[in-house]
Amino acid sequence: MMIARSGGIQLLRHCTRRPIRSRSCVRTFSSPSATSVNTAASPAHPLASVTTQLDRVSPRFEIDPSAVTILNSPAAFYKTLKDKIHGARRRIYLSTLYIGKTEHELITTLDEALRDNPDLQVSILTDALRGTRESPDPSCASLLVNLIISHGERIKISMFHTPNLVGWRKKYIPRRINEGWGLQHMKLYGFDDEIMLSGANLSSDYFTNRLDRYHVFSSKELTDYYYKVHDAVCGLSYRLRPSKEAPDGFTLESPLHRGLPDPVWHPKRFKAYAKTVLEPLIQKPARQGMFPVSFSTEKTFVYPVAQFDILLGEAKNQSFGDYEFASYASTEKPTLIKLLRSLAENKELRNCNWTFTAGYFNIDPEISQLLIESAPESAKTLARVSEQSNSTHSQPPCTVITASPWANGFFGSAGISGMLPAAYTLLSRRFLRDVAAAGRESSIHLKEWRRGTVGEPGGWTYHAKGLWVTLPSTQGASAVSDSEDGDNRFPAVEGPSITLIGSSNYTKRSYSLDLEIGALVVTGDQELQRKYKEETEWLQRDAVVVTKDDLMKVERRVGLNVRIAMWLVERLGGAL
Repeated sequence: MMIARSGGIQLLRHCTRRPIRSRSCVRTFSSPSATSVNTAASPAHPLASVTTQLDRVSPRFEIDPSAVTILNSPAAFYKTLKDKIHGARRRIYLSTLYIGKTEHELITTLDEALRDNPDLQVSILTDALRGTRESPDPSCASLLVNLIISHGERIKISMFHTPNLVGWRKKYIPRRINEGWGLQHMKLYGFDDEIMLSGANLSSDYFTNRLDRYHVFSSKELTDYYYKVHDAVCGLSYRLRPSKEAPDGFTLESPLHRGLPDPVWHPKRFKAYAKTVLEPLIQKPARQGMFPVSFSTEKTFVYPVAQFDILLGEAKNQSFGDYEFASYASTEKPTLIKLLRSLAENKELRNCNWTFTAGYFNIDPEISQLLIESAPESAKTLARVSEQSNSTHSQPPCTVITASPWANGFFGSAGISGMLPAAYTLLSRRFLRDVAAAGRESSIHLKEWRRGTVGEPGGWTYHAKGLWVTLPSTQGASAVSDSEDGDNRFPAVEGPSITLIGSSNYTKRSYSLDLEIGALVVTGDQELQRKYKEETEWLQRDAVVVTKDDLMKVERRVGLNVRIAMWLVERLGGAL
């Protein structure tokens, strides 16, 4: 998961070892600029060093920045989803945690699309535990099986089961709680040659009053790529089949019927097979290193990232004398680590500002530490920000946005789930403590998002997650460096040049137990930068700054029962 460091040798981070595979896998990734070697731009863009690092971990696609559309509401998400389904002619693929058991309108939309377009093929992937949670009462599975009855082999519905919930855990851990041991959490919504990346699932709250992020990419190459990952996970999963004998009208057909290992009965064999299927797909192609492409203001790169540690295992490091070589299995966490380390250690990027958001505030400890380290040093930063904005009241350059307890999807839930908002309060308090210990209190602030109260009229929940990075000056990238000539070498920065979008909540659970997928986008295009800036602004309209004192108030106190529950879940191998 991370690059080891020893002896203070910074060069070690740049040494990578390609994992040895038992079989070859040829993949072709083409783009207008990827067919020839680019000479380095003069002068090099400050983000060129970042993309060089990212090229060593994840596949890279170059796209037209006008091909990116950002939606700004649950209603727009739902309307776009239905419009894209109706407009699809060849394929629809949907990867999601679950489809709400009462989403009859969405099922009708899929049914109509299949009836209207004889050539249309549909593939849906959900999680097996979440998709059958309510069974034998109405569930995601019982809703979807009707599509199979109506359209047969033209629709394939797969349900992934984690190999981590087996044996006594599978037998004794209650439903809903057992989902803490791993889920299919990817969100991929593909239609012909367009792919929508999001953190939203397919149920009524995500269509009405649960705020998330939604990015549509009009790119055949990207859509094909994500389809391959979707289809590979489908191949590892249970298949939904109609059953007249079953009380809920369906059965889940084991991968054993296709000659593959079962995740519950043969977890070790299952993971070994999954590794041979998934690892070649998500890692960078060999030609990417052979034909490098330098980043410039005219380019927009997309790096698909995936986190499948529950299937692939963690990253491994090997030492040879004074050198350490890191090999990656999953790509999301290594990509994020490389980015944040570049912000923390590269002089040209040291004063970038960032915005980070996660609806469930339980950031992976290593990511949390790197976020703090990558924040600009307080005194120098505030002086520069004040100078640039001609203001003595500039806000800190780095912002973390999370859900208020009253905007948390678990607020008011029964049982252990109802303890989660308090648990996230405790974790927020610890984060602010770490910020203070690092001397970054004037560089980082924490905001909580709230619009009404969950469960009451007009109440919303907050589910957005992601990262945006902005170069440190609106006067052009040349201001990143400490050069004295003030030469304006690059166009003005209109907003974030980097964003990370996808399903991950950036937690220990996301990086060790769940299946996650997303994309890191690096752009020099001013119009796309403006879109990213607008996105961060509307996400913060209902967010207010909270301090350590706010989190210590009586209504925010965290009881002993919450602390015990957090400890118990982790001791049993689960995660929040």
